[in-house]
Amino acid sequence: MGEKDLWQSVLNEIYPEVNSASFHAWFNDLKLIKIQNNKVFIQVPMEIHKRILTTNYYNLIDDAFYKITNHNYEFEFLLKEEIEASLGEIEQNVDNVDNLSNAVVKEEKPIVREEKEWESNLIKELNFDNYIVGDSNRLAKTAGMIVAEQPGKVHNPLFIYGKSGLGKTHLMHAIGNYIVEHSKKKVLYTTSEMFKDDYINIINNENKGNNIQVAADFKKKYREVDVLIIDDIQYLVGAEKTQQEFFHTFNALHQANKQIIISSDRSPDDLKLLEERLRSRFMWGLPVDIYPPDFELRCKILRAKIKNMSISTKIEDSVIEYIANNCQNDVRFLEGALNRLMAYTAMIVPERVDLNFAIEALADFVNHNIYTRSSIEGIQKAVADYYKITIDDLKGKKRSANIAYPRQIAMYLSRTLTEENLNRIGLEFGGRDHSTVIHACDKITSDLKTNKALEQQLKEIQNKM
Repeated sequence: MGEKDLWQSVLNEIYPEVNSASFHAWFNDLKLIKIQNNKVFIQVPMEIHKRILTTNYYNLIDDAFYKITNHNYEFEFLLKEEIEASLGEIEQNVDNVDNLSNAVVKEEKPIVREEKEWESNLIKELNFDNYIVGDSNRLAKTAGMIVAEQPGKVHNPLFIYGKSGLGKTHLMHAIGNYIVEHSKKKVLYTTSEMFKDDYINIINNENKGNNIQVAADFKKKYREVDVLIIDDIQYLVGAEKTQQEFFHTFNALHQANKQIIISSDRSPDDLKLLEERLRSRFMWGLPVDIYPPDFELRCKILRAKIKNMSISTKIEDSVIEYIANNCQNDVRFLEGALNRLMAYTAMIVPERVDLNFAIEALADFVNHNIYTRSSIEGIQKAVADYYKITIDDLKGKKRSANIAYPRQIAMYLSRTLTEENLNRIGLEFGGRDHSTVIHACDKITSDLKTNKALEQQLKEIQNKM
């Protein structure tokens, strides 16, 4: 039996012994490199696979090899860059492991759970199977899988951060749904705004005589869960009493070894306006960031979304690449382009959706939606492009004139063109205080009274939007 066939047989043995999500997370991307001197060398995609495979699945792999070969081996897990150094002149076997669809699949028996009257707020359609993975989100997905398999035992809290539209919420729902499907644990998904509203409800009932019951209901909802998933924690900025209550909720859950999963549009270190004791607790577990999808991942996302659409048999690869090249902001922007293309296709009903058709259908969308008038992020991009600097410059610490003044302009436009408050604008510019935003707005307002060139610059920036 060749090594490729042997490895496929091993996977066929392993698959029925683990659930589908675990197989995808820990086995689907492994490669058998070589068997030499009674040792099996296996390539793994990330460092974390070494630990999980060694501690959780070593015996499973050993048993699978023994069943097929009737021989006991040692196993060494190596990253791609470690293979040459560890194996010397052993030639790497780069044959890809066949996809899970080629493995011998046995139907898994669903776990029977007692019906409970509990609203988790989870969206069932958001799961690991339809969470598209690339280099920009692979670590976050892997960490999510670990937490889903062992809630409360590792990476607690799990802190997922990245800008809006990159799939943080999808991943959180996927973790929650996995836990619900594979255990009897009580899971609650909420947002920081919902948490704040529930807490305010306690305060509003203080003078109505039923505050004790409302407070008890609040604690039961948030502290008697096994897994608390809270989205967009950055919106607790400015709500000092709510932050205090969340601090106590966090402590109660963490001390009871209950899993906490948090998302934010920035890292814990960048949440400068949150209480220090909260930010330090966010670092207790594992902070993982999700980057904007690269070209390859954008194409994968588009193909996955098109798969069940009516245009799936008509669309050419060149169209997918065109959209992926021109819609680099986030996943929602990709979805917007697809929706526009679908609507145009429904009106014209072409035989093929080729590149020329897509350019015509998306002309206004691609050209005019690079910037979003009501979005601080869109304003930052427009200002950065106009002054030939980067968005990171606008958010960073540099105070040179060629960066500091455009930063003040961007703050001014964010204040005048959006409905965001001063704290929110300050957060978007590297966690600056609201007084810094006020100073920037006052500075630009004053300069506009005497500087006609500045007035023209602002008009040109707004024309971009």
